[in-house]
Amino acid sequence: MNDTPLSPLPLHHLSGLGTRVLTSRQLREHGVPAAELTERCRPGGCWQQVLPGVYLLHPGPPTSEERLRAALLYATHRGPTVPQQGAPSTDVPAVMITGLAALALYGFSETPPLLVLDRIEVLVARTRRLRSTGFAQIVRAADLPAPQEVTGVPTAPVPRAVADAVAGLSDAAAVRRLLTEAVRGGHCEAAAVVRELSRARLLTRPHVVDAVDTLLAEGRALAEQRLYAVVREHGLPEPLWNVDLRLPGGPHLGGVDAFWPEHGVALEIDTRAPRPEEDPLHSAFDHKREHLERLGITVVRCLPRTLREAPDQQAAVIRTALMAAPEREPSAYVVALPR
Repeated sequence: MNDTPLSPLPLHHLSGLGTRVLTSRQLREHGVPAAELTERCRPGGCWQQVLPGVYLLHPGPPTSEERLRAALLYATHRGPTVPQQGAPSTDVPAVMITGLAALALYGFSETPPLLVLDRIEVLVARTRRLRSTGFAQIVRAADLPAPQEVTGVPTAPVPRAVADAVAGLSDAAAVRRLLTEAVRGGHCEAAAVVRELSRARLLTRPHVVDAVDTLLAEGRALAEQRLYAVVREHGLPEPLWNVDLRLPGGPHLGGVDAFWPEHGVALEIDTRAPRPEEDPLHSAFDHKREHLERLGITVVRCLPRTLREAPDQQAAVIRTALMAAPEREPSAYVVALPR
């Protein structure tokens, strides 16, 4: 009698799936019984379990793409969702890559390559009963952002990914480099990053606060450069740049980024990133705008995002405000001083 165990039969049909990472459930659906799965994943076998319930259908180390897929499959298929009253039910929970792995997908030069990262952060709903394990690091959120598709991988938007990455960093220089690249690289605006850092309660960390100050200065400088380009490339009248306005012999009215005195039009780049304790409706920005408008000066609010993504639209807004000047009552005389 021959007691030599039978070798598992080759499963040729699995090679046509286009992926070598599958869950135990998916393997069962493809006709792989539990006993055969166990046999193939023995030491020295042709398959391996890389995360609980997630298998790699070859013996070598996983590629970057396979690690991302494995982490997403683990987060999608493991751990039930705690039902919430009034919340819509879904068979497939929302999951997305975040943190340093997401920034690597976006092409950040300040993040290590995906293969070097010892963990892949996956953003899931707070209601998921799921633990971090292996290289899959679970990050929970009460409200999930809409994911971006990056090389076919559901990925958290840059501001959220930056905040999740910063949460795990204690090196001030590394935090500053990440925040600077997010803005200087054109991935997002400074205010969007600061909002996410505030939401994650990271603005109490001194090394993060210091980096944010640098970030806001970087964001404003970039926005000013884009505004200069908008004015010159669209043939708009040259304004007085970066001036303080005041009434003759009277109080200081505040600084503006551009001022067309003959048109009674002022422009300010709004780079505000309100802290939770601020009431934006009563901020210094709004008080200044209301005061200037009572003096007959039209204030154009200019967002850094519009300057980056829709400069033509911003130019049209400025041109409209300038062209409407003859139809308005003349503005009060104000003094403009360099700031």
